[in-house]
Amino acid sequence: MSAPPVKSVLLLCWRDTGHPQGGGSETYLQRIGAHLAASGMRVTLRTARYPGARRREVVDGVHIQRSGGPHSVYIWAGLAMVAARLGLGPLRRVRPDVVVDTQNGLPFCARLAYGRRVVVLVHHCHREQWPVAGRVRGRIGWFVESWLSPRLHRRNQYVTVSLPSARDLTDLGAPAGHIAIVRNGVDAAPADTLTPERSPTPRVAVLSRLVPHKQIEDALDAVARLRGDVPDLHLDVLGGGWWAQPLVDHARRLGIADAVTFHGHIDDAAKHAVLQRSWVHVLPSRKEGWGLAVVEAAQHGVPTIGYRSSGGLTDSIVDGVTGLLVDDDDGLVDDLRRLLGDRVLREQLGAKALVRSGEFSWPQSAEAMRTVLDAAHTGQFITGIV
Repeated sequence: MSAPPVKSVLLLCWRDTGHPQGGGSETYLQRIGAHLAASGMRVTLRTARYPGARRREVVDGVHIQRSGGPHSVYIWAGLAMVAARLGLGPLRRVRPDVVVDTQNGLPFCARLAYGRRVVVLVHHCHREQWPVAGRVRGRIGWFVESWLSPRLHRRNQYVTVSLPSARDLTDLGAPAGHIAIVRNGVDAAPADTLTPERSPTPRVAVLSRLVPHKQIEDALDAVARLRGDVPDLHLDVLGGGWWAQPLVDHARRLGIADAVTFHGHIDDAAKHAVLQRSWVHVLPSRKEGWGLAVVEAAQHGVPTIGYRSSGGLTDSIVDGVTGLLVDDDDGLVDDLRRLLGDRVLREQLGAKALVRSGEFSWPQSAEAMRTVLDAAHTGQFITGIV
C-alpha cells in the first residue's frame, strides 16, 4: 500500500523574497511554495529576519517564520527543529512530512533532526564565491559544501535547477541517482509592458542582485569600451544589493556615469517596462544555477549574453539560438558590439528566446517539485529532469 501524498512541507532558506538581498533562489522557493499551498499542502518557510520584517506572516499561502540573522539563522532554525521533535518551540505544530533544506553554500543540516525525510535544494555550487567571504570563512564554507555536506546527505534526495549544477553536485560526491532537476518557472510579464516599442537608441539591461560574484563591472567596462563606437549607448542596471555603491563609483571612474542608470529595487511592472525597451540583456555572472533573469528578458524578445563558464547559463541560454555565450570579457564586448549593430540577428535571437520562455511556468515547476517530495516521503529517489 503506497504512502499518502505529502500534506505538510517545511522549507528552510537563509532569506525570503522580502529580504533586501533576496534574489532568484528565494523567488524559486516562494513561487513553488505558493503553488504547493494553493493545492492544499501546508507550507512553512523558516528564514532570517531583516529590518522591518515581521516574525510571522502568511504570504501567498506560505506560513513564514523569521528568526536570526545572516549566520545565526542556521543556529535558530536548528534549535527550532530539534525542539519540534520534542514537541516544543515554534515548529512543534508544523509536523512536516518532508523538509526542503536550501543549501546556499551552507546547509541547515536538517538531516540531523529529520533523517531521510530531508530534500537538499542546491541552486549552484559556490567554489568561485567563497573567496569573497574572506580567507578563513571561505575555507570553512568550502569545506562544509564540498566535503561535509555530500557525506552528511549521501542518503538524501537532492534537487537542483540545471544540468550543469547537477554535474557539479556529482563532482562533489552527491550520488547521481539522487539528483532531480526542477527548473525555474517564470511569472507572466504584465500585459501593459509587452506593447511599448523598443528604445530608438541602443539600451542594454543587466537584471541581477548587486553582489561581487555577479561581476556587473564587466558590463560597465563593456559600455565604456563601446561608447565611442555605439552612439547614445545606455546601460540600465536593475536590482539592488550591498555592492551597489562600488559599482556606482566604478561607473564614475570609467567616465560613463551619464550613460548608466542604477534603478535599484523596483517593482515587477517597472522592471518589465525597462526590459521591453532594451535591445540586449547582459548577465556577466561568475556563477549561476540557472539564470531566471534570462527567461524574464526573453519574455520581451530580448536575447542574453552571458559567460559559458558560469555553469547554469549554458542551460538557460541556447547558444546561438536564444542568446550568446562567451568565454571572457573581450568576447562579451565583441558579441555585444555585434548584436547592437545587427538588428536582424538581434531580433532572430530574441524571437526564439520569446518562444522558449513559454516552456517555463511556476505551476509546472511546483508539480515537478511535488513529484520529488512525494517520492522522498516514500523513501524513493527521483533523478534527471522532472
